[in-house]
Amino acid sequence: MVNSRTIRPIEGIHVRLFRVRTVSATLLPLVFLAACSSGGDATGLDAITVGGTEKIPVVTFEAEPLSVKVTTTKVVTPGRGDKLTKANKVVMAYALFNGKDGKQISNSFGKDKVLVDLASTTLMAGLIKGLTGQQVGSRFLIGVPPADAFGAKGNAQAGVGPTDTLVYFVHIQSASTPLAKAGGIVVQPRTGLPTAIVDGAKPAQITVPKTAAPTKLVVQPLIRGAGAVVTKGQSIRVHYTGVLWKDGKKFDASGDLGGPVDIKIGAGKVIPGWDKGLVGQTVGSRILLVVPPADGYGAAGKPPSVGPKDTMVFVFDILDAT
Repeated sequence: MVNSRTIRPIEGIHVRLFRVRTVSATLLPLVFLAACSSGGDATGLDAITVGGTEKIPVVTFEAEPLSVKVTTTKVVTPGRGDKLTKANKVVMAYALFNGKDGKQISNSFGKDKVLVDLASTTLMAGLIKGLTGQQVGSRFLIGVPPADAFGAKGNAQAGVGPTDTLVYFVHIQSASTPLAKAGGIVVQPRTGLPTAIVDGAKPAQITVPKTAAPTKLVVQPLIRGAGAVVTKGQSIRVHYTGVLWKDGKKFDASGDLGGPVDIKIGAGKVIPGWDKGLVGQTVGSRILLVVPPADGYGAAGKPPSVGPKDTMVFVFDILDAT
């Protein structure tokens, strides 16, 4: 069957997206998740043209159904930035189609930016293959066969059958490579504050002095990194550990979750002490925060770990800001 159909990716779309936060198994739209598989090269995307504008692309399928046997890419507009590696976090816009009939599945153009971690073990194999090696600034198509997408079961929720090829149109807007740990100039903290021993991704060992807790927020750099300054509204990647001042008991740590986490900072998405203490710091820094109840969970606390009068102590390594 051959026809000409023009798909406008911004019309009539309802899709779960993110405002620049990390991609994970619990946060991603289903169309991003799949099992891993091997890839290669093939042709099939020549039946697709892209017009419109950068913000409002128009993707036209000249022939349907469209299928590829291995993950395939076709550059529409080459970028001039660095080539992506699997160590990168990528900010991009995308539209996703079913090659069987050209039907649009999801779209982010003109809406929210999407943050993709190419090191993620939960990301669709075809998307990793298609993005890796592309240059920042590029606009391109990715054809993904079932083996690199949802396999023989397909995905009924996304309307994808067991033999359907997926087609992404992607614009890579920026990329970064998170640090493994804090690094920079060591800062001598003022006396009377908690001390911390940090060993990679493990929870930090924080020792709290046997004195009364401060009544105001304390922000103490322990290492001053040389990276970019963290600004309001960014997504930052951090390792952190939190203990209570009253007994030094750990109640939270990214190391217990298997690795660093990404948080949106300076936008009221986390406790006030984090927003106030981390905005303005630099990537690579290690920051000690002493957070009184007023800048933490307030009079309600956070049962069962944090009581209404508990002061919290955190140590952060800031690994990236996007």
